[in-house]
Amino acid sequence: MLTRKKPYNLVFAGAIVIVNLWSHVPAAKDLGKEGDLAFRIGTASQDGPVTGKFYEITDGKVDARTYNGFRRYHAGCNHCHGPDGRGSMFAPSLVESLPGVETFRHIVRDGQINGTSVMKGFADDPNIGPYVDDIYAYLQARADGALGLGRPTRLER
Repeated sequence: MLTRKKPYNLVFAGAIVIVNLWSHVPAAKDLGKEGDLAFRIGTASQDGPVTGKFYEITDGKVDARTYNGFRRYHAGCNHCHGPDGRGSMFAPSLVESLPGVETFRHIVRDGQINGTSVMKGFADDPNIGPYVDDIYAYLQARADGALGLGRPTRLER
């Protein structure tokens, strides 16, 4: 059994990430799951307050925003937060503890320090910054249980 409670320094893409492997990840809030699997907010602004569902799933297929969110998440976020948003040894599950959209935007764009755990901000990353709401749509569909593991199939419009 490991008894050391020492943070570890990890280096990813030139950034130093201090990780506390024994940190507690808070339980998810009840997100108010809906029975209908087709939701859409097509005109959501990445700067304005938005409530509701960011994704649309029809006949098991996802809208363009959610599909793009899957692609962006797996290109940049899964290295720390794990495949399909399930978490890893050094970053929390986003499926079990997805914050509200305003908090999510702030954390992704500006970064966050939580004890000895550090996440850099991605506001200036052209592959992440402009697509925060798309990534949120994907993670929200996963958190709601409306979207399973793996690559989703995209709705053709």
